[in-house]
Amino acid sequence: MLLAENCSPGPRYSVNPKILRTGKDVGPAYSILGRHHTKTMLTPGPGDYFPEKSTRHVFDSAPRHSISARTKTFRVDSTPGPAAYMLPVVMGPHTVGKVSQPSFSIKGRSKLGSFSDDLHKTPGPAAYRQTDVQVTKFKAPQYTMAARVEPPGDKTLKPGPGAHSPEKVTMTKPCAPIVTFGIKHSDYMTPLVVDVE
Repeated sequence: MLLAENCSPGPRYSVNPKILRTGKDVGPAYSILGRHHTKTMLTPGPGDYFPEKSTRHVFDSAPRHSISARTKTFRVDSTPGPAAYMLPVVMGPHTVGKVSQPSFSIKGRSKLGSFSDDLHKTPGPAAYRQTDVQVTKFKAPQYTMAARVEPPGDKTLKPGPGAHSPEKVTMTKPCAPIVTFGIKHSDYMTPLVVDVE
């Protein structure tokens, strides 16, 4: 049964005798082709190397520091500094890893349960508002220190007593009395008569 189920073809291949495990066994053959162009790559020469600068990579040397500007990564550096850590307290009731004795503090006197504590919680006489006397009796006059209030009216300029001249009125008299300062004449003196020819 096992031989009948085997379907391998057996030694029926026609293998070329010139094909070996290392390739085709033929002599050199030539063809008429152009020259093969190889890609030229730039390689460093002897003058491109600096062996005198490789001593710090090969031999141990002391640390060296330079004064230069801050790098860009310094701003985004989020490592905490020494002041970011808080050391635990070593005194008091909240010490870490130690058993502390009971501590006491001096505080003020509590109003709850003291001798001045009002056990009845009733209001005293000062808790009531005093009633105004003017509510039940006659109200006294009240004055205020305010500015002077002017009544509304006509604010145009009016003539005063000195603006009138009653002696010049001729509506009730033919003429107002006229007073002049003339020369006094005596009744006993003869008037001077001058003949004019």
